[in-house]
Amino acid sequence: MTVAARSIVAALGLGLSACSEPPAPGDDARADPRAPQLASLGERVYAQECASCHGAKLEGQPDWRRRLPNGRLPAPPHDESGHTWHHADPVLFAITKNGLVPPHAPKDYESDMPAYGGRLSDGEIWAVLAYIKSHWRTGEVLAARAEMTRNARPQ
Repeated sequence: MTVAARSIVAALGLGLSACSEPPAPGDDARADPRAPQLASLGERVYAQECASCHGAKLEGQPDWRRRLPNGRLPAPPHDESGHTWHHADPVLFAITKNGLVPPHAPKDYESDMPAYGGRLSDGEIWAVLAYIKSHWRTGEVLAARAEMTRNARPQ
């Protein structure tokens, strides 16, 4: 991570802890799409690291639900037309950091999705998630993520 990116991530961490308003339903504060500097960093990292497969506009690859001849699936969209929003933030973070491995994929699952843990900092991964989530705006998506959050809370 560049010195500038480290500075932004550090500043954002301080700014997020000072927010008086709770995160939107379904959001982890580390990936709050309402934090403009965080989403902006995420947009830059996404453009550099993710857009070549997942699309510059989060649209994914064509026929993303149909297996390729090698048996792998194309990169899914990260906009509301895909399934990314169906996953809780910790799952999205873990998949991005560690790749598609158990417990988030079957053992020996083969995917073109690399693990970014050795390439991106945790702060950069959370920023990318904030950027992606800043595009989820429909009532259906927000209601489903709010329900996901309610179900994940200990009773």
